[in-house]
Amino acid sequence: MRSTNNLRLLSALALFGGLITSGVALTTEAGAQSLPASNTHALFIETDSLAGNSILSYQRGSDGTISLAGSYATGGAGGAGANSSAAPLGSQDGLVLADNNGKLIATNAGSDTVSVFDVSGTHLKLVQQVSSGGQFPNSIAVHNNLVTVLNAGGAGAVQEFTLDHDKLVTLANENRSLGLSNTTPPDYVHGAGQVGYTPNGQHLVVTTKNSTNSYDVFSVSPSGVLGAAPVISASNNPVPYDFNFDAAGNLFAIEAGTSSASVYTVNTDGSLTSRGTVSDNAKALCWVSSANGYFFGSNAGSSDITSFDETSTGAPQIVASVAATTHAGTTDSVVSPDEKFLYVESGGAGTIDVFAIGPNAALTPVATVFDIPTASEGIAIS
Repeated sequence: MRSTNNLRLLSALALFGGLITSGVALTTEAGAQSLPASNTHALFIETDSLAGNSILSYQRGSDGTISLAGSYATGGAGGAGANSSAAPLGSQDGLVLADNNGKLIATNAGSDTVSVFDVSGTHLKLVQQVSSGGQFPNSIAVHNNLVTVLNAGGAGAVQEFTLDHDKLVTLANENRSLGLSNTTPPDYVHGAGQVGYTPNGQHLVVTTKNSTNSYDVFSVSPSGVLGAAPVISASNNPVPYDFNFDAAGNLFAIEAGTSSASVYTVNTDGSLTSRGTVSDNAKALCWVSSANGYFFGSNAGSSDITSFDETSTGAPQIVASVAATTHAGTTDSVVSPDEKFLYVESGGAGTIDVFAIGPNAALTPVATVFDIPTASEGIAIS
């Protein structure tokens, strides 16, 4: 069963694994010594370039359209997992906003560091680069002043920090191994895919993809101390990849091996109880974002979006099996804070597809921007 599912996933990934990896040339805008005050809404994209990672900054209009505003070097190197050109990190939340959108934190998978920027509208100022606490950092979780970085390479590890006086402070006793056996960088379906705090901050969840096909859940004390070892729950389907949370705090998870979505209750002891699962029968469902009680899953192999919601019992169900088509190599996505627009990154084609979100999760194309390099992954919005 697992072998068949993995072959199906790898076959889908092969559809975009050999896409071109050249990107557009951009002028790097130097960070100013001080940032101007700004209420401009922005979108940020991480390039993941092995030659030098950068953040592309876009100004967002009220109609959802975006325009390139600048490019800022992270000071670190991007990285690329084996067997994947469209999604080099193989993760979700490789780029996140923190401190009420006043800070942007980026993973540098090729140099095992994370970078912190001050944010003012579309303007960024690099203020820190710090060790990630492991190999191949590819996902970041934020809860209040706690920040955890997921390292997907080798044995895998999570490293917790505090965000204090605009800088990340490494918590020396809060590094936990995941006990995996992966290469560095890991290949596309191995390693770990995402780290995230539950909405109440009492647990930290990690997906292990095909390494163990499980969810590792660490307890988190009120002071931020992680449990010594995770509670491990097997996934309903192979290759648990990424996740979001519903309004009740349940885990809405994407399991790529069968292109499925599953919903789990996170119990107080860290174990998971399944509320149901459903396959969209597409190719390589791997990423998910949410708005207005709906969930939008990116199908990398079939280059489209599936929309989901939940039944009265909390099980996932499909609203539209093809809610929208995208450009090749559909990967990460993000929803605007007002939940009116969905921005979808296509690392295979080097595009950002913009959709207006209507009633019943209807997606209407607004624009396509061809500014991002191919083989880039990581998106954040303010």
